[in-house]
Amino acid sequence: MQATKIKAGIVGGTGYTGVELLRLLARHPDVEIACITSRGEAGQRVSDMFPSLRGHVDLPFTDPAQANLAACDVVFFATPNGIAMQQTRALLDGGARVIDLAADFRIKDIAVWEKWYGMSHACPDLVAEAVYGLPEINRAEIAKARLVANPGCYPTAVQLGFLPLLKAGVVDETQLIADAKSGVSGAGRKAETHILFAEAGDNFKAYGVAGHRHLPEISQGLTAMSGKRVGLTFVPHLTPLIRGIHATLYARLTKDADVQSLFEEHYRNERFVDVLPKGSHPETRSVRGSNQCRIAVHKPQGGDVVVVLSVIDNLVKGAAGQAVQNMNIMFGLPETTALEIVPLLP
Repeated sequence: MQATKIKAGIVGGTGYTGVELLRLLARHPDVEIACITSRGEAGQRVSDMFPSLRGHVDLPFTDPAQANLAACDVVFFATPNGIAMQQTRALLDGGARVIDLAADFRIKDIAVWEKWYGMSHACPDLVAEAVYGLPEINRAEIAKARLVANPGCYPTAVQLGFLPLLKAGVVDETQLIADAKSGVSGAGRKAETHILFAEAGDNFKAYGVAGHRHLPEISQGLTAMSGKRVGLTFVPHLTPLIRGIHATLYARLTKDADVQSLFEEHYRNERFVDVLPKGSHPETRSVRGSNQCRIAVHKPQGGDVVVVLSVIDNLVKGAAGQAVQNMNIMFGLPETTALEIVPLLP
């Protein structure tokens, strides 16, 4: 337990990820939210923009140029890609720890990152230091980290679904398929035609089939799990949901395995991964508002193809909740602090 509260700063608190982070930190017994930055909303109270936080977070937004982030113990970046890398070095030098919820530090190969994100990296040396913040894989490294790269939403659902199979070496790692669907909040809080209600509602479509920014992140993680280069086909879809990711994952068995027992054993001690009974079909609403990943595993017709169903809330386990989980680990707190949230229904 911390003797004094952790002073937390949030850069970019006006998006869906930012407000979700505020919701979780507001109920964290060991955290004091010290500042929330927004250039466009400076001076406005957070609760005026987000009435759901009234009585919980009544701080005003601060202009980033005037924010005393250096006085914080931890700084979360809930910003577009390319922002955190401009400020992280100074914060680390000042003694703060940094958790980036964007993609600036996720991909270790700088050339690959620059190709997919279309910009030069400002601090490639820090990419080497950054720890990929998937606790179910890197818990020990996260505990010692100054800089954590919080995983993307699709990568979280996909990697947790494939992890037991690849670690056990029972599938053909060269022929993996991830068919994933996301709610509209995954596109962010912005005005774009494809996420307007009249466009996204009562509609369903694939996108990024030729290549999606999360593909190299997922491939990097799966290759590390397998110890061999993986072959992955990743197809994301936009669904008329506000929250939720459903990843349907396919792999071909190369060895006989009791896959239900394999998953149950692998995740036996993981508080935020729930392996459902054999034959189950997890729903996105079963994790809404929670930091939970629910998984079901199938072998259709008893064949050699494994189908894994993995669902998360893209804003919680896929973003802000995982960031708080990482912070808890970094500061030696119980991992579940402020995250033992019962999902919302209906």
